[in-house]
Amino acid sequence: MSVKYPYINNSINPYRDNVQGKANEPICVAGLLDRSKQILGAAYEGDKPDWTLEEVYNRLHENAPRIAIIGGSSDHPAHIMDFQTSARAAIRIWQNGGVPFYFSTPVMCDGTAQSNQGMSYSLQSRNAVAQMVVNQLEAHSYHGAFVIQGCDKQPLGVVSALAHLDRVRKDRGEAPFFATFAPAHVLQGGTIPEKLFAELEEVAKRAESQGAEDIAFDLRDTMAYILQCSSNTAFQGVLQRAKEHGFITQAEHDEYERQLAVHTCDGQGGVCAFNGTGNSSRHLVAGMGLVHPELELLAAPPTQEQINKSVDSLATMINDPIYGVSNILAANIKNAIRIHSASGGSTNLMMHIVAAMLYGGYKFSLWDLDEIHHEVPIPDLFNYSLTEGRDIFALATQCCSGSSRGMETLFHELLENGVPMDVNAPTVTGTTWLERLSDETAALSAKNVRDNPVILSTPKRSFSGVDVLKGNFFESAVVKISGMTTNQLNVFDKKAAFVLYYENEDDANQSLLNSKLLEELKDQRSFSFKDMIAMVRHNTPELYETCKLLEYDELFEVMVKEGSLKISIIISGQGPLAFGMPEMFTPMQHINANRNLKRLATLISDGRYSGVTYGAAIGHMTPEAKDGGGILYLQTGDLLYLNFRGHSIEFLDQAAFRNGEVCFSFDSIKSTRHDLGEERLSRIKKRQKLIAASNRMLGHTDAAYGVVPLAVSSDAELNYRVDVSIPNEKQKNS
Repeated sequence: MSVKYPYINNSINPYRDNVQGKANEPICVAGLLDRSKQILGAAYEGDKPDWTLEEVYNRLHENAPRIAIIGGSSDHPAHIMDFQTSARAAIRIWQNGGVPFYFSTPVMCDGTAQSNQGMSYSLQSRNAVAQMVVNQLEAHSYHGAFVIQGCDKQPLGVVSALAHLDRVRKDRGEAPFFATFAPAHVLQGGTIPEKLFAELEEVAKRAESQGAEDIAFDLRDTMAYILQCSSNTAFQGVLQRAKEHGFITQAEHDEYERQLAVHTCDGQGGVCAFNGTGNSSRHLVAGMGLVHPELELLAAPPTQEQINKSVDSLATMINDPIYGVSNILAANIKNAIRIHSASGGSTNLMMHIVAAMLYGGYKFSLWDLDEIHHEVPIPDLFNYSLTEGRDIFALATQCCSGSSRGMETLFHELLENGVPMDVNAPTVTGTTWLERLSDETAALSAKNVRDNPVILSTPKRSFSGVDVLKGNFFESAVVKISGMTTNQLNVFDKKAAFVLYYENEDDANQSLLNSKLLEELKDQRSFSFKDMIAMVRHNTPELYETCKLLEYDELFEVMVKEGSLKISIIISGQGPLAFGMPEMFTPMQHINANRNLKRLATLISDGRYSGVTYGAAIGHMTPEAKDGGGILYLQTGDLLYLNFRGHSIEFLDQAAFRNGEVCFSFDSIKSTRHDLGEERLSRIKKRQKLIAASNRMLGHTDAAYGVVPLAVSSDAELNYRVDVSIPNEKQKNS
């Protein structure tokens, strides 16, 4: 049985006061409903269609809720099944007395854009989506939205748009903008075909028999993962090395990549099963209170019954400012950040969280996010794995079976582990988290999943998430601590590292694919002998007495073997102003595909990182190189001090370090390397022309302030700590 939507409590109704809308739009609504019924066919549930043009006219005139179904583009795997979901939503909105409309946004697939020029447009697409959505909603005067949530930048682009519009509507004295999000289902990861697996194992054996144990190890390590859209990049590095050693031919390389690619994705699409930006956005938007639990984690496209529960809940939200998108967002911001942290969420979202709050009218920055993250310790409650059957598809399967409740379970376990959560914050169910968690009709505790749980009741460790770093040559950067094992954190923390400098990602990718990179660094004497001795003394003091007697080549080889040598690979000139802030996923994958290099290397950039970055990856550095940040002036051979647990990276005083002292000094570097900086800035300016001028991110804040248009930032004046409303007992009873 359907519910009845109230009319919008608003003196403004362009469809009543402007006859053009009532002339133009009824055919759009009727066409959408006719098409929806055709799509559903025998699965259509409802009475005989009653969407006459006259009835559509009447509803528009009377200010019945005009609800936009916002989909994505079908050239993204997450949106292949939008036609079915939008059809079900449109029918139900009409049955409830609303007026459904449909429009879609472009959705950039970061996987498709990876390692090509498209990645320089990815972050900009988030703001473009926000702008387009606001344009459409304002132009056609919609009151609310049912959002088919996809992947990459689309989810937070739409959240930002709806929060922004809700704030604008409130400033104009109009009805609050309401919305509910329906994430695309999770796509099951692919499996390497048995024949191909056997062939790759033969390559590994061939490498092993000829003394290339590192290639054999790295190939088998990569073969242990489920297939996902990032798999080919992971295989690319090790197969390239196998080809260079003559273990495979170029034709075999090409054939292996072809087979891996065509066995990766399921035909129904969905959001990829790894915990990248797509699924991290799913968890985050759910933590923001904007996702109905019926639609949160599905292993297949939603049923009519599931969509009905989400769409029906809008009835309790309409006209209530507590359930306006900007208020729900701000009331849940601490919940969202803590869920993002506990679930090991994408580094990308450090900017997107800030951006959404700014779009919603709240003063907010990376430092506010970090303060919330560290108010109390956030335990690691996500036992996620791509090699042991614990990907996000496995979590979706657990939710569909009724043994887990997704983010409600994670919310519950955070409370059980002493993390304060805002239980009285409103959500799109029309109820608070407290009311949702009091529902005992379904399993809530993580202990209900006995086999291979993804969400845990007992933490893996006491900390998780993404940390904000400071240093003497930059203002802010971020590192995904949850992407580093405790052992990996230990081997890099409080260690000195040499800088290996690249002016851009193209140069870095070409170099990092070179299987002889370490050998060439040794032959070219890239690092000072005296600094290497000092590094051994600091990083592995137990080896100092032996190593100080060695010649350069032998010292270098011992340092590589023993892990004394640490290298900070710097990729500069990748910030939003310089080059659109592309992800540094590919160079990080090339590092991870090289067993020797990944033991030694951190990657530091003013570019971005995503959710599938594993290892010591530091990004989002501000100020960026194009803005004269310290990263512009680094050069190969410089020394950095990595202090991850202390949340800092410092430029070391070389002379003091050679004397066994750890001192930090960067003040004179900019002036002594002024000419070098100018040369690099000139090359950055020339390289900028590779990006269409219309899409360059001029007039935006930096990464610490969400990379949003300056006008959005300057209009954000509210205090998220006090300028929010939560339901009280009187309101709930009424």
